[in-house]
Amino acid sequence: MGEQVVTLRLQESSAVRLVGVRACSLFVLPLAAVLAGCGATAHEAGSQRPPADAPAARCKSGPAPLGSSRVTVAAVVRSHAVVYRRPGARPFARFDRLNVNRFPNVLRVLSALRAGDCRTRWYRVQLPIKPNGVTGYVRAEAVDTGRVRSRVLVDLSARRLTLFRNGTRMLGTTVAVGSQATPTPTGRYYVNQRLIPADASGPFGPAAIGISAYSTVLTGWTQGGPIAIHGTNEPWSIGRAVSNGCIRVRNDILRRLFEVTPAGTPVLIRR
Repeated sequence: MGEQVVTLRLQESSAVRLVGVRACSLFVLPLAAVLAGCGATAHEAGSQRPPADAPAARCKSGPAPLGSSRVTVAAVVRSHAVVYRRPGARPFARFDRLNVNRFPNVLRVLSALRAGDCRTRWYRVQLPIKPNGVTGYVRAEAVDTGRVRSRVLVDLSARRLTLFRNGTRMLGTTVAVGSQATPTPTGRYYVNQRLIPADASGPFGPAAIGISAYSTVLTGWTQGGPIAIHGTNEPWSIGRAVSNGCIRVRNDILRRLFEVTPAGTPVLIRR
């Protein structure tokens, strides 16, 4: 059965979470309420969002890595963002506030480029486009940033997914992965969208956690064959290499993952 995330019909209240995880239940609240209550956009986060990089009294100008094994920095496009191979070069990509699925465009921040006055002028970011893992630079004023404390590891050989929070292992589960003909792509990615299917009993289960990876073989699919971590209506497939590249999780586990994997969460997929 096909697994194209683009077939999902989204709730209008779909939103990105960059900071914090609020206690709520997908079992109790209506879907729209869950997304509104647990998923504020970066603009809505208000005082929850950490302050923008405050200028220090003294600093060395140039690139500075951001994030650690416990904390990642993510950026949300304000209205539109232009991406450059390097500052001053010709642009090669553009992003509006919302992507094709009407979810806020989220970029993973790798480093900051500071000027002599110690203010951040540019961010080097990972992009949710092909080729997998492509990076570029966006102007700092084009995005809002926030910290993400979750991290996901997918081991394809073991068919295992592990969730970490603040560097501590929180959850481990068996998953279904791509078949030999349609393998799950390996690499370093991040959660770039969080989608709610119109039918929770369908092939995606109750939700899909879209990541910035694309199938390397299903190039003719709509939107280029995006990869996601999602539930399933075929629980027998868990633990097998049978998918079209997506990572299938038991529906009850998927609900737990969905609550604690905000947009910007790093996802490492290894063989």
